[in-house]
Amino acid sequence: MTTEPAQELRSTAEHLLALMRRQGFDGAQVGVRRQRRQELCIAHNDPSLLRSNDAVQVQLVGLLDGRRADTEGSELDSESLQNLVHSLWGNVTSAPQDPANAVSSGQRAHVQRGPQQADGAALADAMRELLDWRAREVPSVMLEEALAGHTQVTSCTLTSGGSELLAETGCYDAVVFGMAREGAAASSFNYAGGTCDRLTGEPLAPRFGMGEMLRAMTRSVQTRPIGDRFVGAVVLTPPAIAGLLGWLMGQLSDQALIDGSSVYRQSVGQRCASPLLTLGSRFDAPGVPAFAADAFTLAPVTLLDRGVLQCLTPSLYGSRKTGVPHVPVCGDGWALAAGTTACAELIAGVPRGALVDRLSMGRPAANGDFSGVIKNSFEIRDGQVGHALSETMISGNVAQMLRDVSAVSRERIDTGGWVMPWVRVEGLHFS
Repeated sequence: MTTEPAQELRSTAEHLLALMRRQGFDGAQVGVRRQRRQELCIAHNDPSLLRSNDAVQVQLVGLLDGRRADTEGSELDSESLQNLVHSLWGNVTSAPQDPANAVSSGQRAHVQRGPQQADGAALADAMRELLDWRAREVPSVMLEEALAGHTQVTSCTLTSGGSELLAETGCYDAVVFGMAREGAAASSFNYAGGTCDRLTGEPLAPRFGMGEMLRAMTRSVQTRPIGDRFVGAVVLTPPAIAGLLGWLMGQLSDQALIDGSSVYRQSVGQRCASPLLTLGSRFDAPGVPAFAADAFTLAPVTLLDRGVLQCLTPSLYGSRKTGVPHVPVCGDGWALAAGTTACAELIAGVPRGALVDRLSMGRPAANGDFSGVIKNSFEIRDGQVGHALSETMISGNVAQMLRDVSAVSRERIDTGGWVMPWVRVEGLHFS
């Protein structure tokens, strides 16, 4: 059943699509989105702000003779909408021609999920519990910023190809950002957070890996380098493995496929990673967009099945440009299957290496080679976690790292946007 707010946005989108047709566009995509946000903020360990806001966004894509242009606005009155269409027309007439430009056709869906109204009492209770937990468990931590919030989004996307996508989604979220201090010494900053369908039923600190991150922060005040050069293993925490998989997803999508730099362009059906890795979608997770950005519905996708690459993920444009089958995906909404090894056993199996929470690889080379600093990390020696690290670098190849995964933990962290385990990777060069 379509609610009144969704019907209002649909009427606005239909009006915009009619304006673009009268203007003379060959093809058009119209998106109208209203977001209602309520959040309770903390600054320097104290509640600082309770705020709410409404925001409207209009996004237009216009096609003309193979040319494409886009624009966006934040007003829904008739004059503003007409001016937006006129502005887009001026832009599209001077855009370069590309026969791969197109808009979706025949996509129809109405998605309703998540809490549509904020529970203010739940927000307050969650933050009170978090502050009490901090004072009791990690008193040396300063929460520079933290928040608990609720976001409700109503959106409508229409295209000249007959696509009609309506979404009414809601979710809660929480984020903590801070550092630990002992006298004049301080840890580096770190953060953690995620999205969920409800805040009640479980304290906030154990969620999204926030409590583990804050405890690690208290052990990171005093740091020292790892020492001499050696080849060893890393145990990547869920945030670090999410970053590693982000490189993989980039290799499977538009830019790398179109410019020919993807190392996986001819690898569908081949083993490209450790057989311990199975990576699939969870596009119905809290906070994940209901539809792909190019106005397509989202079906379940498996990228890796026991290390075997199942598909590439070009957008509609990327597919028309490269000839690779179109696979609609989102940037968020992914899960790496749990392994069978306890996290403690992953660490116990490392003679020398590091427990790594952040990978700072910059932009790896086209073939995946990289050299970068490991941050918020600890030395591992003889299977034991030791001191926090400073000025420590690792180098290797990202594609090879995915092949060299030797163990995956049965424990995982769910942040809404992703669910990731701890992963051990062999053969990294430390300096």
